[in-house]
Amino acid sequence: MHRDSQRQVYELLAPKLYHTCKRYLKSEEHIEEAVADAFYTIFTKLDQLKESKAFEAWARKIAVNHCLLSLKRNVNFNIYIEDMSRASEPQEAQHVGLEEEDLLNLLEYLPEGCRTVFNLFAIEGYSHKEIATMLNISEGTSKSQLNVSRTKLKELVNNVYYQNTSSHGKSR
Repeated sequence: MHRDSQRQVYELLAPKLYHTCKRYLKSEEHIEEAVADAFYTIFTKLDQLKESKAFEAWARKIAVNHCLLSLKRNVNFNIYIEDMSRASEPQEAQHVGLEEEDLLNLLEYLPEGCRTVFNLFAIEGYSHKEIATMLNISEGTSKSQLNVSRTKLKELVNNVYYQNTSSHGKSR
């Protein structure tokens, strides 16, 4: 692949892969490292792509795999509930309408293990069996992490977006 072609691919995909990596990793340094590693893999293994129409999905899968490598070095996925201190809770939203971007932002407040399993299952579409294999955990752990993430997301949505609407008209 020529340098100009690589640059064009990078400019097209970098924002998308960055956004994907940001769903998994919190540290800017780790996000940038995962994106850089993903592009290295993309450019060096392009000959392994079987269907050019699937290029973007293939690239995203590579980025996710690099995020998982980073997380496996730093996260114990067998810990079900991590401490979520009050300092890490989001501020109350100014509006009531919940958009996709709002929900994705709330993912940042989930413990890393929960967030990773939620991303893999709910957003990337992997099965619990596939997640268990990818993260070297049991299927039960994957299911438990997903359940905890859903519960915590519901709490965050209710506390951040619907707290004011549910308290209107109620006396204390």
